[in-house]
Amino acid sequence: MRIGVIGTGRIGAFHTAALSRRREIGSLVVTDAEPARAAEIAARTGATAVAGTDELFASGPDAVVIASATASHAGLIARAAGAGLPAFCEKPIAVDLPGTLAALRAVESAGTVLQIGFMRRFDAGYTAARRALRSGRLGRLHTVRAISSDPAPPPAGYLPLSGGLYRDCLVHDFDILRWVTGREVVEVYATGSDAAGAMFREAGDVDTAAVALTLDDGTLATATATRCNGAGYDVRMELAGDLDQIAVGLDGRTPITSAEPRGPGAPDKPWPGFLERFAPAYEAELAAFVRVARGEAENPCDGREALAALRIAEACERSRRERRPVRIEEIPVDTEPSG
Repeated sequence: MRIGVIGTGRIGAFHTAALSRRREIGSLVVTDAEPARAAEIAARTGATAVAGTDELFASGPDAVVIASATASHAGLIARAAGAGLPAFCEKPIAVDLPGTLAALRAVESAGTVLQIGFMRRFDAGYTAARRALRSGRLGRLHTVRAISSDPAPPPAGYLPLSGGLYRDCLVHDFDILRWVTGREVVEVYATGSDAAGAMFREAGDVDTAAVALTLDDGTLATATATRCNGAGYDVRMELAGDLDQIAVGLDGRTPITSAEPRGPGAPDKPWPGFLERFAPAYEAELAAFVRVARGEAENPCDGREALAALRIAEACERSRRERRPVRIEEIPVDTEPSG
């Protein structure tokens, strides 16, 4: 089996290394907008580096992994679909609904597979929380709290290309909220702050955000995110029911210190970033994609999931801008493709 990897930045390099360890894969072909970077990753993993995407598609891959810049995702998804290839793509498909829909329609028309990289679905903690909720252990779920905190802001040049904090960061929380609870979000009320610096204001973005979400069964959820959590990388979820309460992401590396006299102190080695925190989940989602590409498993996270999470993020942007609650039905799509 031959896999093509497009993009060898931080996440693309991780994916290439993970794929190189899989016995089902006979060869890897990689490319990047910076050829030297692709050559370095190829030398490190035993892959073959090629000059561009034309050469990569011409090399005859059986599937492609898209980990390039966000602006290229939709076009590459459509190209993979046109070539009849299964594709794995890091989120987002696009930072807007028209681009997302165009890519998904290409996949639908070609009848190919697109798996989206929402890695939290493959994390042991979130998986256990989903099982606990469905087992009835929590009883009636009434509250969910989601937290996503980066230790430091990204480069200023990244912000205008990212789609903003709701689409770039909180979209993971919106997806995992749907996946863990099995419910749909029907309304959001969002606010945000750009107090961390002028680069956020210049990009029309915020550095910190808070969202109140109402699910279709009446469950209430909150989701908060910040780019400025100096204690470390912190991603958690709490689920509270009328019988029990559980937490995801609470371990010896969670970057939080108790203010109680007998509470736990600061961790010796807090999580520094997303790759360290979710490394096993990234490995698991790629293993799943290889099985999907080989026809051995159903797609665990298709394009419709990215569309659903993006609609919530779009509703949050509108809510923040207009300072009012926004119903998800206010963010229409013409025809929801099968993905």
